[in-house]
Amino acid sequence: MAWLPYVAASYVAATGDASILSERVAFLKGEPLADDERDRYAEFPHSQEFESLLEHCRRALHRALTSGTHGLPLMAGGDWNDGMNRVGEKGHGESVWLGWFLCATMNRFADVCEGTEPTSGEAAAWRSRSESLRAAIEAIAWDGGWYVRAFHDDGSLVGSKTERECTIDSIAQSWAVLSAVADEERANLAVRAVEERLVHEQERLVLLLRPPFDVTVHDPGYIRAYPPGVRENGGQYTHAATWLGWAHAALGDGQRAARVFDIINPILRTQSALDSERCRAEPYVLAGDIYSTAPWVGRGGWSWYTGSAAWAYRLGIEAVLGLRKEDGQLCIDPCIPPEWKGFEAWIRVGAAEVHIVVENPNAVSRGIASITLDGVPLVSNRVDPGATSAKGPHEVRVRLGDPDSRLALQEGDQNRAATGHQDGQAAQDWAKAEAAIRVNEAAGTR
Repeated sequence: MAWLPYVAASYVAATGDASILSERVAFLKGEPLADDERDRYAEFPHSQEFESLLEHCRRALHRALTSGTHGLPLMAGGDWNDGMNRVGEKGHGESVWLGWFLCATMNRFADVCEGTEPTSGEAAAWRSRSESLRAAIEAIAWDGGWYVRAFHDDGSLVGSKTERECTIDSIAQSWAVLSAVADEERANLAVRAVEERLVHEQERLVLLLRPPFDVTVHDPGYIRAYPPGVRENGGQYTHAATWLGWAHAALGDGQRAARVFDIINPILRTQSALDSERCRAEPYVLAGDIYSTAPWVGRGGWSWYTGSAAWAYRLGIEAVLGLRKEDGQLCIDPCIPPEWKGFEAWIRVGAAEVHIVVENPNAVSRGIASITLDGVPLVSNRVDPGATSAKGPHEVRVRLGDPDSRLALQEGDQNRAATGHQDGQAAQDWAKAEAAIRVNEAAGTR
């Protein structure tokens, strides 16, 4: 349920339109789970109680902020990985990943509160709770080279170097970066550990965890019902793989961010007849998972996964190419491999057509030395095509390099680009953008 305030806050940050928060929405009605119920699949009717979307977000976030023995949120019947549904089934297990996610969500929601109710003090309260949770994670979850994934009901570890199975889990490391609150040195080490242990470039795999669950003493849940190396149990779970790409972009590593995008790209996975026979999934659809165990290494699992596809699309467009919306304007902040000579893109911003030309003469990953709109220098990487009197398609030219005194990037622009503050409307707008990227591998340009 914490995704509701996360996405709502992201929508407002992208569009600058906070009016959606005043929309009144009914709650759903249902009885609490009985003592012998782990979950319930049902159709729940609307109640007669209506509240604003802002209040729905507030209540969802309060409900998500549980706390266990170590001060971390409870795992209950599973967090993002619902296959780990027995880690906290007795009410004591805790989730490190959920801790990072809630830190990010509370800080985003604090921004919303600051904009809608600046004198209430609510924003400061959310930021204070985020800081307390951050401190709790850092105090208990660091494993020496990466962060543990979770704690079982009895306090034993998931995703620790002390365990024979699931020694490391990807998303606890990616979200240490994406939360933007983790210790910087630790976060860098954690992502490096994922690169070393979970990214298999030759097989085109970005694994969720390793080694897979098989005969572990502690039962993590139905994830173990999958054979080792299949789906969440040690295969590539593409949704999580995209988060690793985002984490690399957040760290300014365009080389590795683009490499993750290339690894998960279904077109690049099926370039030959042999590749297609191995994959056995549609070459034009992003598979939700890829197997990692013999004899099925590289075989596609469930396809047509919209969550994975949306995050992968945003990884390429927003994190690598750095094209996104912020406060209703186009914001440009590329994070590309340094060997790229540049790239071109054609997009729509509202009714305006914009041709973007990015040049990289100094072989950098990130940093804007100059930017112009229809030949006029800009002092920010935010572009408003409506502010110019030029007719027809607009042209934005960007030169990467060390920012000079003429370019004062607005505070927070680069961090927002890396941590993906534009879910909601941005995803819809860019889905309509028909962005076209001119690729010329022979010349080394994209």
